[in-house]
Amino acid sequence: MDLTSPKVMAIINVTTDSFARHCTNITESEILRWAAEALSEGADILDIGGCSTRPGSTAPSEEEEWRRVRLAASAIRREWPEAILSVDTYRASVARRAVEEQGVSIINDISGGQFDDKMFEVVADMHVPYILTHTRALPETMQQHTDYPDLMSEVLGYLQERVDTLHRMGVADIILDPGFGFAKTTEQNYELLRKLEYLKVLGLPILAGLSRKSMITRPLNISPDEALPGTIALQMLALCNGANILRVHDVKEAKQLITLYNHYAV
Repeated sequence: MDLTSPKVMAIINVTTDSFARHCTNITESEILRWAAEALSEGADILDIGGCSTRPGSTAPSEEEEWRRVRLAASAIRREWPEAILSVDTYRASVARRAVEEQGVSIINDISGGQFDDKMFEVVADMHVPYILTHTRALPETMQQHTDYPDLMSEVLGYLQERVDTLHRMGVADIILDPGFGFAKTTEQNYELLRKLEYLKVLGLPILAGLSRKSMITRPLNISPDEALPGTIALQMLALCNGANILRVHDVKEAKQLITLYNHYAV
C-alpha cells in the first residue's frame, strides 16, 4: 500500500458495547450496511473487531470473539472480495484463523504481543503486516497504570524493543500505533499527540486512533456522539505530526480531511 498520501482505516466493531454504534444484536445485514457505507465513502482498510478494547471493557470468550469476527469477515469477503481487511484482536488464535480462513490481510493487536505470547509467532508465520500498539495491562485495568517517569521514552523504548523482536522473527511490515487512550491520562494523550513525530525515528508508518475518544469528550464535556468536530481537529494535528493512517468511525469526513491536508502539505 502506497502511504505517500494518508490512508483511512474504517472501524467495523462487531461488539455490543461500542460507544459509536449502540447495538445489542449484531446481524450480518447490519455489518454489510456498515461496510458498504465505509467502502463507498473511500475507506482503504476495514478493521474488524469482535472484542471491545475500550478502557474498562470486559472481553467475551475466545469462541464468541471468533464467531463475531468470522460473521463479519465472511460476509464482507463475499460481497467485496478485493476489500483489504484487518482483524482487531489480541488473541493469537483469532488472528491466525482470521488470516487462514477469511483472508484477512492485517493483524491489529492493541497489546503489542503482551496479552498472548503466541501472537508474534502467528504474525511471523502468516507473513502479514502487524499493527504494534503501546499499552499497559488489560482494558479492564489499563487506566490504573498511567504513571510514567517519561512518557515518550517509555513509548519509544517499548515500540523499539518489540520492533527488534519482530524483525528478528522475520516480520517485515510493521505499523506503529502509540495507543491513544490506552493506559494514558488525557494530558498524556495530548503530550503523545504533540510529540507524535518522535516515533518517526523508528522509520515505520504510524497509525493514529483518535476517533471520538475520551481525550476529546472529557475536556469538552460531551458524549462520543457529539465528538466528530473534535475528532477531525485532532486527526489533522496527527497528520501534521506524521501519522500515515487514520483509524476512524467517520470515513467521509476523514477522506475530506486528507484531501485538504494534501493541499496543505504540498
